[in-house]
Amino acid sequence: MAEQKKDSSLNRLAFKAGIFYIIAQLFVRGISFLMTPVFTRLLSQDQYNQYKFFESWLLIFGPVMSLCLWRSVERAKYDVKEKFNEFVSSVQTLSYLSITVFFVIFMIFREPVKQFSSMTGLVLSDFMLIIAFLYTYAHTSIFYYQRREKQMMRYKASTAFTALTVVPATLLSVLLVALGRVNEHAEDLLTLRIAGYYIPMIIGGFGVGILMLVQGRKIADRRYWSYALHFSLPLIPEVLSIQIMNQADKLMVSAMTGSVNGSILALSTTVSYIIWILEDSVWNAWLPWMYEKIARGESREIRPNWTVLMQSFGAISLALVLFAPEIILILGGSKYRDAVYLIAPMVTGTLFRFYSYSYTAIQNFHKKTRFVAASTVSVMLLNVILNYIFIRLFGYQAAAYTTAFSYLVLMWIQAVMEKRLTGEQLIPLGKTLLISCVWFLLCMAAMLLFDLPAIVRYLTAAAAAVLGLKYFMPQIRQVMKTLKKK
Repeated sequence: MAEQKKDSSLNRLAFKAGIFYIIAQLFVRGISFLMTPVFTRLLSQDQYNQYKFFESWLLIFGPVMSLCLWRSVERAKYDVKEKFNEFVSSVQTLSYLSITVFFVIFMIFREPVKQFSSMTGLVLSDFMLIIAFLYTYAHTSIFYYQRREKQMMRYKASTAFTALTVVPATLLSVLLVALGRVNEHAEDLLTLRIAGYYIPMIIGGFGVGILMLVQGRKIADRRYWSYALHFSLPLIPEVLSIQIMNQADKLMVSAMTGSVNGSILALSTTVSYIIWILEDSVWNAWLPWMYEKIARGESREIRPNWTVLMQSFGAISLALVLFAPEIILILGGSKYRDAVYLIAPMVTGTLFRFYSYSYTAIQNFHKKTRFVAASTVSVMLLNVILNYIFIRLFGYQAAAYTTAFSYLVLMWIQAVMEKRLTGEQLIPLGKTLLISCVWFLLCMAAMLLFDLPAIVRYLTAAAAAVLGLKYFMPQIRQVMKTLKKK
């Protein structure tokens, strides 16, 4: 009886904390997304594309230069136990030391770095380079803080911090760009966009980094450093490969077919960001509960709940495709209308990536991180090769399909590796592949409705909503029942 009460208490805590986290993250991160229509109109297509390139560089800088050590935080909770805060503050120091080494090297060789960046489509200034490194320090601290709080199932402080940085940063960047246009500083709009957003984020990141040092009271510890290095170093190729897969499409399309096509693909990527925001929020809320269940030997409870999540995000993907024409019109206007035909492969590719999380998480829990990295690197190389071949054959639209296919291959490889390395497979691969193919075909079929009157799409969406409500109603009732419990 005591064990049942303890288990029930864990489920309620994880569920309520997770719901709060998801809602708050959708609000906070949604604000940044909702500003997309503003910036696509305030900035030229070239400036918008340049900003997306800058973001792409930052997504690579952070994981590589910090040595990806923050990835060890979730697993370390079960090994260091009551010294969790010490571990986090100590390993953060090691990340800072690594970033500093990269910073010195980049500043010494900044001219070759600028030349290389221009080859990838980004005209990198000294200001942008300094901002990139300061943000890498700050965002690394944010990573540590959010993962620490998440693993402790504490979400209020973390979400409040995110809101107090992201919201002002987003609004300030809009204000600065708008003022720049009014005062006829069109050539400086990109700089104003970067300064307005990243400077507040840098201030907030350094602030939370200091907070973790004070709470952990440990600047350095060789034991913690060794643990984090052994766990995280093999994951650097994995994180880097994922980022390359995310960004290679835009970079290769811009280089091979022009920046205008690159901006169209970038906007369609932004639409897939809608579902990625929700997927990432749900996954970050789900993972602590999942790890607790595995640690307690209660893995059997994971499968039915994960199946519901897979079906839920499949339904959301279909909804995005059905309303793709309206979404593109709102976000980018008529000049981006060709992006509508990229939405189905983009969102289903994101869906396949989300499905693969369940397999990589098991490997990470068992500290088999080097195998996760090996499979991801292989798929990244496959994606780049396929991009090069099919963009030349069929045009820039092919990049969306090659990436979706690559994520499907990644999911399959990770599932096979999970079975081979851990001797178990919590989520049967056959079931995952079936669900994946069904939602992909439905999303592709939905594109056939784009040439019909809009009312046909709306009626289709209404019918799908009725069927979805019927399927998910038992889960909705369970959610409401759990929320009512004290």
